[in-house]
Amino acid sequence: MIATLHIHSYQMMGMDSSIGSMGSLVDTLLLMLSYTFLQRALIVGLLVSICSSLLGVSMVLKRFAMIGDGLAHVGFGSLAVATAFNAAPLAVSLPVTVIAAFVLLRLSESGRIKGDAAIALVSASAVAIGVFVISMTTGMNTDVDNYLFGSILALRQSDVVLSVVLCVIVLAAFILLYNRIYAVTFDETFARAIGVRTSVYTTLLAILTALTIVVGMRMVGALLISSLIIFPALSSMNISKRFKSVTILAAGISVTCYLVGVIVSFVYGTPAGATIVLVNLAIFIICWFIRLLNTRVRSRG
Repeated sequence: MIATLHIHSYQMMGMDSSIGSMGSLVDTLLLMLSYTFLQRALIVGLLVSICSSLLGVSMVLKRFAMIGDGLAHVGFGSLAVATAFNAAPLAVSLPVTVIAAFVLLRLSESGRIKGDAAIALVSASAVAIGVFVISMTTGMNTDVDNYLFGSILALRQSDVVLSVVLCVIVLAAFILLYNRIYAVTFDETFARAIGVRTSVYTTLLAILTALTIVVGMRMVGALLISSLIIFPALSSMNISKRFKSVTILAAGISVTCYLVGVIVSFVYGTPAGATIVLVNLAIFIICWFIRLLNTRVRSRG
């Protein structure tokens, strides 16, 4: 029932008849841009795709990829609690998710709880709290479903503003702090030896990832948002081995997959979040085959 709401969102708005008469991709894009909610979805989605791909490369290389999944669950739990008490969702979820990112890093670095165990502990607890509070108050509703499964219909103007600010911060961080981020990503021990405050930059990456997850969760859903961080990074690593090339390629893959996913979702009425992730999966498989073919060619040469 929940999935059906999102699958048929476009049909409910009377778009099927218009889609049937379109003869080209340009017509499809023009029709999409004629709807305000899709304009917001494209802006937010493209900016979140850029942020998640840039952060994803460092997070994957540092083996922090699953932190994204854990933070997504924390974000859902905090959003569910905020919805239950009629509080501003972003005002609650942003600080809670940032604090959770900091706590997860500290738990992982302390060694008292292994990284994967810490993520499982925090994420499961957050979801349990959210579901418990919702069940005891308002019950499952459309807002909670949107955060869990994602819906581009739920995006607001505030999401556009927040995504623009976030993208500016992430791009500025990568441009101004590129050398330090590179050092911390590949050899944290060496970076610490030459005076780089590695904990500061690792925490910065985790906090920016947390903010990206909260902004993108309304669009893709808590269950799928971490894939936007992981898939583009893994796909680009199959093609290139240089950090800068991987980072740029990941951003290109992420933006392309988002656009293709939204167009396919618009035309066929499929869930936007799931479609975007499936396009990312298809690109990853293609990149993996390209790497496999290149390896075989080199071995024969």
